[in-house]
Amino acid sequence: CLFNFQLISRYFLKIQNIYKINNQMKKITFRFALVGLLISVQAQDKISNKEGSEYNFKVLTDIEASDVQNQGRTGTCWSFSALSFIESEIIRLGGGKHELSEMFIVRNTYSDKANKYVRMHGNLNFGAGGAFHDVTEMIDAFGILPLKVYTGKQSGEKNYNHGEMDHVLLGMVKAIVDAKQETLTPLWKPAIEAVLDTYLGKVPSTFNYRGKEYSPESFTKSLNFNAKDYVFISSFTHHPFYEEFILEVPDNWMMKKVYNCPIDEMVSIIDNALMNEYSIAWASDISEVGFSFQDGLALVPQDGAKIKKSSKDNESYSDTESSKEITVFEAPCEEKKITQEIRQLAFDNYETTDDHGMHMTGIVEDQKGKKYYIIKNSWGTNYNDCDGYFYASEAYVKYKTMDIMLHKNAIPKKLRKKLNID
Repeated sequence: CLFNFQLISRYFLKIQNIYKINNQMKKITFRFALVGLLISVQAQDKISNKEGSEYNFKVLTDIEASDVQNQGRTGTCWSFSALSFIESEIIRLGGGKHELSEMFIVRNTYSDKANKYVRMHGNLNFGAGGAFHDVTEMIDAFGILPLKVYTGKQSGEKNYNHGEMDHVLLGMVKAIVDAKQETLTPLWKPAIEAVLDTYLGKVPSTFNYRGKEYSPESFTKSLNFNAKDYVFISSFTHHPFYEEFILEVPDNWMMKKVYNCPIDEMVSIIDNALMNEYSIAWASDISEVGFSFQDGLALVPQDGAKIKKSSKDNESYSDTESSKEITVFEAPCEEKKITQEIRQLAFDNYETTDDHGMHMTGIVEDQKGKKYYIIKNSWGTNYNDCDGYFYASEAYVKYKTMDIMLHKNAIPKKLRKKLNID
């Protein structure tokens, strides 16, 4: 969905039928220029399409979210996406609009992870990755800070880059475990903390924010956010439905549990939440050929579908030189029918892995009535021209969802009862 911002005014002159999202704070504008699609989204009910485009989207619901952030060269999507979700929850709960510190969460998880790694004699995944429940656990234990108070950028860098820090920390915990001595000294923990202080900054015990003094704990209380109100849902057949199980992925280093339900019920939970103004933290695999952040779409096309344009599919070739084939990113396509069995097989074969955490903020449908979910990413706004958002089809969500986090009240009462969620 690439486009040139300088062409906005020209596009608006061509648009005959502009429909807008009821989210003036976000003012997202989706434009599909290189693939021939422009979606201008500014208020509720309506849609637009650029000349030559075959996609038309109608917005069914779109939930207010904070500005798109950029995780940079880090593996911390889980913190960015979960906090984006929590920021929307705080708005919904009447706590106001805030940008929260992703690196405050990252710092605390690294401290906890280092402690567990040493206790487990190194038999634990130690790296930048994590899961949504890491965020709720850290908030419950340590509170949270505003982004302005704790950015985690000590060297004045524009974008985050944790390559050096990650290697230093991994080298340290490995050295501690491998040390040839009878007992560990009490010095390794403050050594880890010193590295985190150096790269991310010392955590203030108190701070001033919007004219008031807070601690991380008192600031959290002011937000009307209760981490214990949030639950995690997944759908796999290697564990019984309507029970909790430990999701077996490397980044679940805390070994936390998710609730298990059939795939169609998981989708009904998602739809019920979004249509009732509850957004969702979404963990998914993004390795499919039908995932294109650049094009602003995530699809599961039928085998044989045209995914990318050939080198001759551009305006420099005449119709006689190349017969243009429309790609799935230029017009609605037929998608694979996703069943529970297909979904499970992809997980069992490592085709579906815990790649990425994102924030699901709404639903749209195309002119054929096919449903897509509005997804807020954490890769900034410069890598696609959808202001950092994209649309994931229902088939993609069914196929590639690892798990979701949402408020327990967003789940229909009958399903809450089935899952034994109080």
